[in-house]
This record gives sequence, C-alpha cells and structure tokens, in this order.
Amino acid sequence: MELDRRLNAFRPDLAAEALKGQVEATRFVKGEPASVIGHVAALRPFPDIGRGIDTELLFGESVRVFDRANGFAWVQADADGYVGYLPEEMIGPLIEPTHRITAARTFLYPEAELRKPPIKAFSMGSLVTVIGDAETRGTRYFLLAGGGAVIAAHCLPVGEAMADDYVSVATKFIETPYLWGGRSGFGIDCSGLVQLALMMVGKSAPRDSDMQASFGHAIARDALRRGDLVFWKGHVGIMEDEETLLHANGHTMTVARENFEAAVKRIGWLYEQPTGYRRIA
Repeated sequence: MELDRRLNAFRPDLAAEALKGQVEATRFVKGEPASVIGHVAALRPFPDIGRGIDTELLFGESVRVFDRANGFAWVQADADGYVGYLPEEMIGPLIEPTHRITAARTFLYPEAELRKPPIKAFSMGSLVTVIGDAETRGTRYFLLAGGGAVIAAHCLPVGEAMADDYVSVATKFIETPYLWGGRSGFGIDCSGLVQLALMMVGKSAPRDSDMQASFGHAIARDALRRGDLVFWKGHVGIMEDEETLLHANGHTMTVARENFEAAVKRIGWLYEQPTGYRRIA
C-alpha cells in the first residue's frame, strides 16, 4: 500500500529516517527541529507559492525540517504529522512555549500598551513564551520572549484545556471566513475547525476530513447529539445540538450554523447524502 504523502516525508532523493525500509530514497535524514515564526504559515504540497495550500501551521508550533532549498523548507508538523513546503522565512530556532493563545484572534503589541500599533496578529492555538507581565490602566499583559506583549486574558498555560466542551470553542469561530486549507482564526476550512477546536480542549485529531472519518466511533443518524461529527465526501460538520449543524463551508463562505436537515438537503445537491456519523470519545 502506498504511503500517504500528507503524513509521510518521502521523495526519490530524500526521506525521513523513520521511513527506512518502507520507501526508496537516495538519502534518509532525521531532520532538524524548528518552530514556526510566521503568524500563520501556509503548508503546500510543492515548493511553489502559486500552488494551493494543504493546511496551515500556527506561530510557535514545532516542525522537523528535512530540507531547505530555493527559499522553501520541507517540513513535517509535530502536532499532526502533516508534511509539506513552507517559505523558509517562516521558521526559526525551536522555542519552548509556555502559553497558548485562546482568543480567536489577538494582537502582539510592541509593549504593554494597547494604544500602540500592533506588530502582528496571532490566531487561537498559537504558542508563545511568556517571560514576564505588566499592567497598563488596569489591563494585564504578558511580555514575550523575542519582544512584544499580548493581552494576558487571551492566553492559557500550555497543557491547560480552554474548555471541557470543544463545541463551545468551535462557536467562537462563527463568521470566520472560509479558507480552503485554513486552520486559523483568520480563515478556516471544515476539518480545520474540527481539529483546532479539539486541540484547544486537549484532544488531538487528524487534519483532513477523510482522516477524521475514522476518528471516534460510528453512530446512527437518529442518535446525533451535541459534539457529534457528520461527514460527506470532502466535508465535515459539527452538531451543535440535535437540530443544528456548525461548519465552515463554501456556501456561506464562513463558519456558520444552520438547521441540520436543511443542510443535508442543500449539501445533497453537491455531495450526495452524508457518508457517516461519528462520536468522539
């Protein structure tokens, strides 16, 4: 069986050391650890900025770098194993994050002062290293390694779950623009919404909807409840309750909620009927 190129780093000239004996390649390398330093880094299947993206990596997430050439780095994400190319300028030395961003979007200020023009913006899920704190006019900030400050209330220590219920996290992305391959508060796709929301409550999930279709365990349609996943070919949605579907979709081009039965009827014109229903343990 051919290995999935999305989750396995192999080319005719180079492959991950872990794949020795499974694939043929001229060289096998262990790879070097690094961290994402771009606020959101698009990961592509080819080293070509004009190609569509497969997924995105967030600030502070760690990767293993197998190759650097022509301004691109060929990497594998530590969080979900996804493999692809991103601009080399988007990665830097490995950091040791202390906190994770919990707001859908927030700003990095040059200092603990919200009236200053922000340096960049972070998405929920981004990882930062806090080295101190400060307060300005009653607002508390965390000071970050490398400079700048973020709103302290928009962060939680790494390893601490944002909520018990991942659906409540997913609802924070309502009206976020739909973006094919998106995985951030600036633009997100259907499976990215599922993965990111689950990550924020301490659960790992595969990246793409075809991978998520075997996640958890199968249930019957008439047993659907809050938090269950509904799959179509190439699409996934989250049940907000027994009658409401929450999903990032190309119809509204946003993260939206709609009546589940109405969505089944509408989506059926494009995809067919749902292909499965899953409950996350």
